[in-house]
Amino acid sequence: MIKIFTDGACSGNPGPGGWSYIICKDEDIVRGQGGSVGKTTNNRMELTAVVKALEKITNLEGKTFQILSDSAYVINAINNHWIGCWNQNGWKTSKGEDVKNSDLWKMFLDMKNKCERLGKILTFEKIKGHSGNYFNEWVDSMARNEVIKQIRGVQK
Repeated sequence: MIKIFTDGACSGNPGPGGWSYIICKDEDIVRGQGGSVGKTTNNRMELTAVVKALEKITNLEGKTFQILSDSAYVINAINNHWIGCWNQNGWKTSKGEDVKNSDLWKMFLDMKNKCERLGKILTFEKIKGHSGNYFNEWVDSMARNEVIKQIRGVQK
């Protein structure tokens, strides 16, 4: 199984944001990537990290992938099937309000479906942030560095 740790960060909410992911195979980091955005929210960056990881999975060897995130927002929406309900309800919440970040959720669904058509098996797991998990701390540091790059104007 290939593990992919994802994270997003923001300086202010909204504010300059960064996202990152690292791909781990057999407890070794194989690849990492990140990026930044000028004005965004923490939830958008958390979700962007997962979407970007799914994009990468479509080009990776391997069948089973575990995506790990410390974002309750992202993992709950996926594992509690909120996304399917939002999609069926025309991207409205149960209260009839517009779903926040629906553009990214639609991209998530597209990439998840593409991965599954390619025979990839995906699982999504919530991990506790800032609790000493080596890979979670590393990906968090990468996301925060992307925010710093954005603030300093050193964008990718």
